Amino acid sequence: MDKIIESKTTLNNVDIENTMFSGQCFRWDFFEKRLNIIFGIIKEDLFIIEKLNSVTCTISSTKKFDHIKKFDDFNRNYFSLDTNVKPLFPAEFKERYSSVWELIQPYLRIKILRQDPFETLITFMCAQGLGMQLIRKQASYLARKYGIKHTVHLNNKPLTYFSFPAPETLAATNPEDLRLCTNNNCTRAQNIITAAQDITSGKLDLETLKNPDMPLDHVRQTLCRQPGIGFKIADCIMLFGLHRFSAFPIDRHVHQYLAIWFSIGEALQSLSQKHYLFLQEQACRLLKPELAGFAGHILFHCWRKEIKHLQSY
Repeated sequence: MDKIIESKTTLNNVDIENTMFSGQCFRWDFFEKRLNIIFGIIKEDLFIIEKLNSVTCTISSTKKFDHIKKFDDFNRNYFSLDTNVKPLFPAEFKERYSSVWELIQPYLRIKILRQDPFETLITFMCAQGLGMQLIRKQASYLARKYGIKHTVHLNNKPLTYFSFPAPETLAATNPEDLRLCTNNNCTRAQNIITAAQDITSGKLDLETLKNPDMPLDHVRQTLCRQPGIGFKIADCIMLFGLHRFSAFPIDRHVHQYLAIWFSIGEALQSLSQKHYLFLQEQACRLLKPELAGFAGHILFHCWRKEIKHLQSY
């Protein structure tokens, strides 16, 4: 049985709840419905985050670190604390879009997580056209069915969790079995199997695609060669799994806020590939290009919460 490592690291000035439940990850949850404790799985390890107040959290984990500094460094990378968020929005943004600026203030402490590329690829392939609650259920079911089971003692009680399945495991499944993890969609199940097979064979190399010097368009086109991956899913994978903070995914919510908040009149046209790329170009002019996806995710979450009044959990 695994043990929780008692040494803890501290996160300051991170909005942990809005970070974890903003639609970028699907394997974190509240512990026993306690809103101040969130737990999740990163690869094969359990992480527990306890909110001490609005700006400070502590983290404990089953992951073994030689020194607390290595734990700090791990979390600094995972929560992108090494990214300077002060220039997320251009200097003129506050004046030009003052009402939007006021709305996003509570969300400026949201972070983009540097997630595992394979898990991000698969969960976003599962996610197409589905609400967040259903996506979370699918990701959980996928791990329970094909991942490795772990048990830890927490508060003197056993807690069971499952690591995300390896590419080799999903590559060996069949669509009929996997469709239970894809909302009974056999085509989507086959697409996931194909992606896992291509990663296992080396045909699709996600580690190479993480190279920040590789042009974003090339990474997108490479991902879009996979059945079941279009521009939006590719951009989500780049932003959340390949750590390309300039990638700017566009879904219906982004579509809407570009039109209503920023008067991009063409935003509500049908989202062809040509129009998708045009909107990305406009968004990069509006935001800082190198951090457009990071800023765009904050705007996306704010739009869903403040305008659409949608739950993100």
